[in-house]
Parts: sequence; structure tokens; C-alpha cells
Amino acid sequence: MIEILDYAFMRNALIAALLIGAAAPLVGIFLVQRRLSLVGDGLGHVALAGVAIGILTSTSPVLTALIVAVLGAVGIELARARGRTGGDQALALMFYGGIATGVVLIGRSPQGTSANLTAYLFGSITATTRADLYAFTALTLVVVLVTTVLRPWLFAAAQDEEYARASGLPVTAVNLALSILTAVTVVVSMRVVGLLLVSALMIIPNAAAQLLAGSFGSAIRLATTLGVLAAVGGVVTSFYAETPSGGTIVLIALAFFVVADIARRLAGQWAHHHAPAERHDHEHGPDCGHQAVPHGDHVDYLHDGHRHAPHDDHYDEHHQDQHNDPAPGAAPPTRAARPGHRGELPAEVGERHTDGAA
Repeated sequence: MIEILDYAFMRNALIAALLIGAAAPLVGIFLVQRRLSLVGDGLGHVALAGVAIGILTSTSPVLTALIVAVLGAVGIELARARGRTGGDQALALMFYGGIATGVVLIGRSPQGTSANLTAYLFGSITATTRADLYAFTALTLVVVLVTTVLRPWLFAAAQDEEYARASGLPVTAVNLALSILTAVTVVVSMRVVGLLLVSALMIIPNAAAQLLAGSFGSAIRLATTLGVLAAVGGVVTSFYAETPSGGTIVLIALAFFVVADIARRLAGQWAHHHAPAERHDHEHGPDCGHQAVPHGDHVDYLHDGHRHAPHDDHYDEHHQDQHNDPAPGAAPPTRAARPGHRGELPAEVGERHTDGAA
């Protein structure tokens, strides 16, 4: 690990990976909540047209890509909000129009080569210059600052757009802010993972985090951690394994998802494991004389200080501390009132569960 720091281009690459690994999941989690996981791909194709404009005009491809991607993001969000075209149709238009424009313009440029196109499509993190690094740092700070400040409103609009609008939240402005943040993240990511893989670093860490996290806040923290580990780990791995950095980063992120899914399944099996009850000949039933306690899709019975649940041809031992059932005679729990009473949004709506449940 020490020798990798001896090369200036690798130091730049590691810093760039750290920046995008932290920024991408912060934006991606709201795209996941809105079921727009593929919007990053569409904006990536639009950004390719901006890259081509920069190469054709001999200006900064990062700057032109940023301008074109932001304009595309605003256009698609306004079209969606006004109902002029469906979200999937608008994404399709961005996919095909953006990449076609990029290919044609790069072909017209004297400096346009297949190598230039490949570097932006699949990433070329070792070609990150000091000027690129300054731009990426500034853009990452903007993403982190805006997502931190607007987090409650972004979450509210993503979870229930109609309710947020009825509560007085400027939903259109919030959605525009998210679209612009996505465009900025795409441009920051294009040197790291490439425009074709840009959505992976925004979506996969969040998909893994939501398998394990119990709240929206913890999901953000875990997704950011996984994003940084995948990005930095991918760069280090690609250096020693001599593999493309973008693909390596995405494969590591996918590995995190697989591990998270296995851990969730094992935790679920452990949570449903119960010690077998002591052997007895009594048969529980509606008229057995023992107190019945509803539990999920079955009924437990209280018997001689034990809590028995029928399971196949035997009874499992359930303990009171394994359940959140009310005490005998207690009133059943009521669903919490919906936040935002009297038109006010809660100060921190973001701490609700990642699946949107109250």
C-alpha cells in the first residue's frame, strides 16, 4: 500500500475515488427512494455529449459536461412535473440522444479518437489531473452541503410527493435540486467509474445499506461508508491486479451487496430460531384452558410459566423478551399519527425507516 503513494497519478486517483465514494451514495439514496435508480445512466449519456463539445471546442470537458448534464437534468424534471412525457420515455430520449450526439461530435473533432471516448465511457482514473481534482473537490463539497441541508425535504418529497406538496413543501424545486445534484455527481464520477457505470456507485451501496440499516439516517451513513470502501478499494485493487478501475470498483460494491444480503438472511433465520419446549402430552387449542396470545400468523399459549407455539409436530419455546406483544389486558398499540399535522413537516423526517414506513 505504501508504494502506491509513490506515484503522483495514483495519489490523485485515490483522492478522486474518496470524493466520489462519499458523494455518490448521498445522492443515490434519494433516487432509490423515488425509484429512479437508472436516471444516472440517462444523465451519463447526456454528459457524454458535453464531453464531446469540450473536446470539439478545445475547452474543459469537465465544465462542458457539467453544463450539458445540468441542463438535461432540469429539462427532464420539468417535463416530468408538467406531465408532457412519461419518466421512462424521457429517460429513453436522454439515453439515445445523448450518446448519439456525443459519438457524432467526437467523430467530428480532430482530437476525437476511440481512446478518448473509452476513457470517459468506462473511466480512466489514472488520467485525473490536478485541475480535475480541484474541480471534483469543489463539486463534491457542493453535493455534501446541499444534501445535508435539504435532507429532510428531499426525503419527504421522495417518500410521498403528494403529501409533501399538500404540506406546503416546494416539491418541484426540491426535485430540481435532486436532479441537478445527480448531474453534478455524474460529472464527478465519470473519471472514476465512467459514464456507463456511474449509476452503480450511486445505487449499489444504498441497496446494500438498506438490507442492514434500521433507519434512513443509519442507511445514509452505512451507504457512504460502503461507497468509500468500494471506490478506494477498487482503485488499490486495480493498481495491483492491473484491471480497469471502474469495473473493479463496481465489482467490489456488488460483493458488499452480496455479503449484506447473506448477513440479512442469516440474521432473519437467527431471529426466528426458538428453543424447543419441554416434552408434555397436553394438546393446546381454543378450549385447552390456557391463555392464548396472538403472535404474527399463529397463536402462542401460556402454560405453567412457559409460552408455547405449535410448530409441525411439536411446540417451540417462546420467551416474552423475544416479542413486543402487549401485556395481557393491555390496550393494543395504535399506529402513530402521520407526521406533518396542520401542514407542518417534521424537523427530521429523515429518521424514518428506509422502506418509507412510519
